[in-house]
Amino acid sequence: MKNILAPLALTLIAAPAVAQDKMTVMLDWFVNPDHGPIILAQEKGYFTDAGLEVELVSPADPNEPPRMVAAGRVDLAVSYQPELHLAQREGLDLRRVGTLVETPLTCLVVRADGPVQEMADLKGRKVGFAVAGVQEMLLDAMLSHNGVAPAEVEQINIGWSISPALMSGQVDGVIGAFRNFELNQMQIEGYEGRCFYPEAEGVPAYDELIYVAHAEEMDRDMIARFLRATERAAADIVNDPAASGEVFFASDAELRNELNTRAWEDTWPRFATRPAAVDHGRYDRFETFMQESGVVETVIPAADLVVDVTAQAKP
Repeated sequence: MKNILAPLALTLIAAPAVAQDKMTVMLDWFVNPDHGPIILAQEKGYFTDAGLEVELVSPADPNEPPRMVAAGRVDLAVSYQPELHLAQREGLDLRRVGTLVETPLTCLVVRADGPVQEMADLKGRKVGFAVAGVQEMLLDAMLSHNGVAPAEVEQINIGWSISPALMSGQVDGVIGAFRNFELNQMQIEGYEGRCFYPEAEGVPAYDELIYVAHAEEMDRDMIARFLRATERAAADIVNDPAASGEVFFASDAELRNELNTRAWEDTWPRFATRPAAVDHGRYDRFETFMQESGVVETVIPAADLVVDVTAQAKP
């Protein structure tokens, strides 16, 4: 028996490791609780199990991720559903291939002790935004829904300085603030914020964070494996958010702070537990909304915006 097993053992030891497909994923921002399923899939070895070596990259500019995908510089990017609709009009041949956060997070935040108590109070005031195009579109729709002409509000690009710009009085409101982050950050700094929700102010519900890939050059099988790995991670989070949070915070000591701890509790219920699944009607409704708002002249059918890569990928 020893003579039979010995060569087998040597064979197993000498066998090379299974090659991993390298994949580059650009996040929409620096790593934070919004990326929970991605970080857990990385930390718990789910990407490795799927035959993937995933490199995560944070953008220097919030407008950069979809353009990097379109240029073939990264395989996948975390973006926003509203941005996808506009990107198609800019000639970026992208497709939504998965969902990370399936509910809106964006809101228009004002100081609770400030002069803006309702949307109409923004007339003649300043509102900051971080991502050009997308957030301006949402703001215009919310203002119009409340009888305020967009031209009656001064819109200022404040980049990443969302909460500071509001707390310092540089602007009277900010669009693009995430309800799971900026409200918590303001409270930690001693300020109370008030949030106006797009989906309650004339904007149809949408997927906040999505994964986008190049329409023609995407590797569907590789992306399908990525989504299955993050689906496993999302299930872990839903089943045990506290333990999953510990895994997330243990991935980088800098993540463990009061803001991220609060944000985790506000974020984990919003993760897509079926990231590959897609609601075509949601994308069609957003196209109709943009057309009726005068943002676009014609609609793009959902079939030209989204794809379920798992339907054509290897099991």
